[in-house]
Amino acid sequence: MFGNIISIIDEYIKVENTTKRIESNLIGMHIVFEKEHRIVCEILSITRDEINCIMIGEFKDNSFLSGVVHKPNYDSIVRLINKEEAIILLGSQSVDDRDNIYLGKSITYEGFNVSANIDRFFSNHFAILGNTGSGKSCTVARLLQNLFYRTVNPPYNANIVLFDVYGEYKPALDTINQTSKCRCKQYTTNIKASSSEIIKLPLYYLDTDDIALLLNADSQSQIPIIEKALRYVYLFTEDEDKVIEYKNNIIAKALMDILTSGRAPTQIRDQIVAVLTNFYTKNINLESRIIQPGYIRTIRQCLNVDQTGKINAIQLVIEYLERFIDDKLQLNSKMKPRKYKLKDLYDAFEFALISEGVLKSDKIYDINNILKVRLDAIINSGYGVYFDTDELISKEDYVRKIFTTISGEKAQIVNFNLNYVDERFAKTLTKMYSKLFLNYGIELESRGGFPVQIMLEEAHRYVQNDNDINVIGYNIFDRITKEGRKYGIILGLITQRPSELSKTALSQCSNYIVLRMFHPDDLDIIKGITHSVSHSDIEKLKVLRPGVALCFGNALNIPLFVKVDKPNPTPDSNNAHIKDEWFKNNA
Repeated sequence: MFGNIISIIDEYIKVENTTKRIESNLIGMHIVFEKEHRIVCEILSITRDEINCIMIGEFKDNSFLSGVVHKPNYDSIVRLINKEEAIILLGSQSVDDRDNIYLGKSITYEGFNVSANIDRFFSNHFAILGNTGSGKSCTVARLLQNLFYRTVNPPYNANIVLFDVYGEYKPALDTINQTSKCRCKQYTTNIKASSSEIIKLPLYYLDTDDIALLLNADSQSQIPIIEKALRYVYLFTEDEDKVIEYKNNIIAKALMDILTSGRAPTQIRDQIVAVLTNFYTKNINLESRIIQPGYIRTIRQCLNVDQTGKINAIQLVIEYLERFIDDKLQLNSKMKPRKYKLKDLYDAFEFALISEGVLKSDKIYDINNILKVRLDAIINSGYGVYFDTDELISKEDYVRKIFTTISGEKAQIVNFNLNYVDERFAKTLTKMYSKLFLNYGIELESRGGFPVQIMLEEAHRYVQNDNDINVIGYNIFDRITKEGRKYGIILGLITQRPSELSKTALSQCSNYIVLRMFHPDDLDIIKGITHSVSHSDIEKLKVLRPGVALCFGNALNIPLFVKVDKPNPTPDSNNAHIKDEWFKNNA
């Protein structure tokens, strides 16, 4: 069938079709031009007269080298690749190979498996892409089952986290505990669940950036208030006798700001009454007694506005408060609460607001007060339960505990079910946990000694071009994709809309599993990812059957179409059966 070379233009080669038959089943297969080198080409099209192909690399000894370095001679022998060469291209044929993970069956080479190099796949960020109904969830489940169903060489020390937006992976992963030597641990946001642990992220781990994310801060000007609130939490977790000097100092300064603000007397009175109604000590409160020769008046009485519209005793209040002001008195870095509740943080925010002097400016007050309002909403919405824990545990022990079952066994995969909280809060939890894993990896003495693969289902909802970079200076997912690999913190993006993802995050991925896609913007993203995928392969993505994927990246030798095995059991990701619901009560 393969005759003489007709032409070689750039990386494209035309060869005579000696049989004059159009063997369409050969399209996508690989041929070798053999003489001084074994040049490998993929067949792109076949006519009665010629066979068009593209050079993709060459075989050297028992390996494949990607890229065009040498070109074939015009008198090269042209032939289809043999079985041994096919295995080199497709990867290990064993499902238990220690160095490779089985992906599925080759579409092009019937009877052959396709595998990816484990180290090159899971040591790099990766993306699993596909429109709704393309088999994306089943592909993710099967990939994990292939990894953990192994009868030999199971990855005992793996640490894989799956953030499960819809709670659909539990049935597909629970079976790992029954059929494998590895373990899967389930966390959930369903506070009524009995079969999974409730997510509990200790509040005392959260720093300024975390609180900014939690409260959806939208301006850098809000950061100082958050920082101050976190310092002031200490004042609400200790006995008052231990911190009363600090409280007196802060309250007295705040009241002095109001008294000297130049506002109308009635406004001054009302603001001071409002502050001392919520924040007071045994020394400074509305009933504190100001003693003068011949009479005693309380602060409340001294704030009375007379018939002329003046506060005649205002100087007495000022002199009384000055006794408690000490500019040298500051909270130090050692004054941190061991643990605290959201209510303590709420009180600290109110204290931070009055101490910052924002009561003097309605605009500044509104910008910062919204954080307190959002915190109150979290407390009253019931989401506070996810931070409510009496356990005192170090970050290192907490991270290790995440990957430990209740019975004390090592859990290789942890599934976080986020189905019972709204999208914004799920996004916040995902960011905070991802930041926790990255920081833990950075702090380890042994770099990469505790690798964590973070897989994000519906990643386009979370890995976006957020305002985070303008508020806290970075986007945690972009940061992980740029810095995480050296610490073993790897991101796996699972999405139906790659065009809505952060461009930075997607550009850092090294491996891709792409199922059916047909939206033009998404296809353009795929085209721009790599030059190794041909235009014809991109066009094929529009009509792929569910469960068939185009796999490419540095964990595979060449781009390959793969039929992924159906997971057993499957995730709970099926569409609703409308017909069954419509007609189920019909006679």
